[in-house]
Amino acid sequence: MGAFLRKVIRRGSRIRVLVVDDSVVIRRLVTHALEEDPTLEVVGSAPNGSIGLARIPQVNPDVITLDIEMPEMDGLEMLRRLRQTYKDVRVIMFSTLTERGAASTMEALSLGADDYVAKASNAGSLDRSMASLRSELIPKIKQFFTVEDERQSRPAAVASNPPPAVKQSFKTCLSPKAVAIGVSTGGPNALGAIIPTFPPDFPLPILIVQHMPPVFTRLLAERLQSATKLKVEEASEGVTVEPGKVLIAPGNYHMRVHKNGVKSTITLDQEPPENSCRPAVDVLFRSVEEAYGAAVICVMLTGMGYDGLRGTEILKASGACVIAQDEATSVVWGMPGAVVNAGLADAVVPLEEVVPEILRRMGR
Repeated sequence: MGAFLRKVIRRGSRIRVLVVDDSVVIRRLVTHALEEDPTLEVVGSAPNGSIGLARIPQVNPDVITLDIEMPEMDGLEMLRRLRQTYKDVRVIMFSTLTERGAASTMEALSLGADDYVAKASNAGSLDRSMASLRSELIPKIKQFFTVEDERQSRPAAVASNPPPAVKQSFKTCLSPKAVAIGVSTGGPNALGAIIPTFPPDFPLPILIVQHMPPVFTRLLAERLQSATKLKVEEASEGVTVEPGKVLIAPGNYHMRVHKNGVKSTITLDQEPPENSCRPAVDVLFRSVEEAYGAAVICVMLTGMGYDGLRGTEILKASGACVIAQDEATSVVWGMPGAVVNAGLADAVVPLEEVVPEILRRMGR
């Protein structure tokens, strides 16, 4: 995997955005929403993929917002061609929350899109559409960049190489009973890379919170199932937590493990979001600690924000093993970086080392 280190924007410069969408209304809406932010500049727009590709060398964007369904050349075809030549331009897809939209978005992520936002479908008023674009799209664009002076004040632990204390910390996990994984931006590809590398006889349940809406999580489970001999499913209420089974929290539901004697089952609920997320990693991690105590391997993968930090603190205090993905292979080093900077990680490893590290911690 290539390095995904955040691009540094010089102070006084702006992040350059190209908007590619066949709807004039959406192009205008996105432009207005983005230009209200002083760190962003919309440098061009295009009504389809072929015009979008022609615009890239003219306007030199840092980020492209890309619609999927467009005439002449759709977003997926543009993305395929774009990635052959422009490896470093960040791409955020505009997705509808339909079965078809979700399937296309999953394909776009596998083709190299960095993230996606839900299209404000029938959002009602223009004000509401603008507000949702500002709250959703602007943070997703900014997550890939760091302003020059901001970077100088970033803590030393944010450097790509983990601090020495992290490198030296090695302990096997005492008879672990579960692997719990938190992941967000860049997650579908990260999970697609690691889940197939678990041995087919892997003896523990794997519990995953990936920040995604409904439908997306089911399609993610189906996609992962096609690549592994482990059993992968979107979790449902009351399903049993079993060795070798991968359970993914469904979009819009918190997932918890409920232990009753020797049997563990999943409970789902729609309690308020935590860290603006539902499902939230913190909710899963707390419940896993209640169910298994120290007998957990906790894994934090690529993602924006710090969901999972509090839950990791609780697991670590209990004696669980904590593995974090390194900065160089993370699409966004928010969630794993928060865990590393808090001194909670027993190991900081590139994505391809995550499963070998889990197996080492199990003494295999």
